[in-house]
Amino acid sequence: MNKPASDAENTTFNANRNSPRKSSQLCSPSSPKLSIYLLAVFVILFVLFQIQSLQTPPTSPWAFMHQWEKIVTNSCLSSFHDSSQELKAMASKLRESVTFLPLKDLRFSHAALRGHTWFMSSLYDMHEEGEVQYQQFPTDHSSGRVLCLKGRDRHDGSWNSYALAWPGALPDNATLMKGLTFVSYNHYDYHNIWHGLSAIMPFVAWHIKSQCAVPKRWILYHWGEIRTSMAPWVGKLLEATFGSPVDIETFDGIHRNESDVVDDDDATCFEEAVVMRHNEGGMSREKRMEVYDLMRCRSRMYCNVSSREKGLRIGMTMLMRNGPRSFKNASAVISIFEKECRKVEGCRLMVAYPHNLTFCEQVELMSLTDIVISAHGAQLSNMILMDRNSSVMELFPKGWLELAGVGQYVHHWLASWSGMRHEGAWRDPVGDHCPFPEDDRRCMSLFKNGRIGHNESYFSEWARNVLNDQVKLKTAQYVSTSPVSGLCGCK
Repeated sequence: MNKPASDAENTTFNANRNSPRKSSQLCSPSSPKLSIYLLAVFVILFVLFQIQSLQTPPTSPWAFMHQWEKIVTNSCLSSFHDSSQELKAMASKLRESVTFLPLKDLRFSHAALRGHTWFMSSLYDMHEEGEVQYQQFPTDHSSGRVLCLKGRDRHDGSWNSYALAWPGALPDNATLMKGLTFVSYNHYDYHNIWHGLSAIMPFVAWHIKSQCAVPKRWILYHWGEIRTSMAPWVGKLLEATFGSPVDIETFDGIHRNESDVVDDDDATCFEEAVVMRHNEGGMSREKRMEVYDLMRCRSRMYCNVSSREKGLRIGMTMLMRNGPRSFKNASAVISIFEKECRKVEGCRLMVAYPHNLTFCEQVELMSLTDIVISAHGAQLSNMILMDRNSSVMELFPKGWLELAGVGQYVHHWLASWSGMRHEGAWRDPVGDHCPFPEDDRRCMSLFKNGRIGHNESYFSEWARNVLNDQVKLKTAQYVSTSPVSGLCGCK
């Protein structure tokens, strides 16, 4: 009877004595009691959750996803808004940093055509050996910036200006013109055929270099001043070469304020622009000949001028002038060359006044010409329309050799650059009297537009020699295809 009691007390004691160990066993993960306790807690929580769920409408998975999406979106929008504000601030700073400079920099008026020139003087050209010198925007050279122009003054180029700007940070109120723009600088005159040809010729070189890219518009500058037209002959040559009429940008009507008045303080920027300011400078003779070959070929295609018939035929053409630098006795001069032409089998003399001919009539005439005879003048630029190795005979009034300077040799240069043969020049020793010593530069104003006489014996021998040379050339070879056949659509 007492033993159970003793056992009970003993158990209680042991429990009390070993209570630290028992407590440790209770918290042990392997303790059965802990498992029971956790199960009980889980059951209670589950019951409470079920009661709550009976009182609150259940939340669908789509609703939960919508709440999550809203949280994420709000976070992203906040981040995007912050980034957008930063980008706007950066663009504003870039826009404010755009600095316009005078197109004509008067600091370099003493060296207007050298190096970076006085036109867009802060920028340097891109140039590869033997190729055309040019500027192109945007490129790595401009750090991806585009060209912007401001002003349309036609009397003082220093009032017009230029700048470079990033496409995403153009100046306020700027207009961006799409497509390719050709920007031409001409130190002389777009209405003189020779000077106009010299100014546009490098763009044809770039056209060849750039997989035959064509411009959407042209901008013409003379001393930084806007020019709105060019000689019709030059315009037609460009139309023939590039395949579309020349669109000359004048900036009229682009920027107008609320009163419909043109605002010259607003800028015009260009998606892509190419600038030329050195004419043929930097180009090798081979490259120049290629350019003139292409212009010749495209002009003949434009005018539907067919290839010449095979056979020993020589065309001798006299380009005549009225007034300044015309012949004193035109019929006598024509008679001399006609007489020599008749002595050569297959020779035909043609006499023409270029100012009375259309562009295509001039192209056709020169395609039949192997020898051109003319007084010094812009009409001799037609020589580029003859076949290679054709001959040029040039005549001058009195006084040019002594007073005209290097400009009297431009047709020597053009003949070389276009693959022709300049056969020398005859200079009239007789002319109007100058009241000053004949080496006085004031005499040039009198001699410049003097009329030209003739020397029958000299002209006869000169014509004979040139005709004989052409006969030899014609006999030696006959080329029926253009040197640039297949280039930029040339056939």
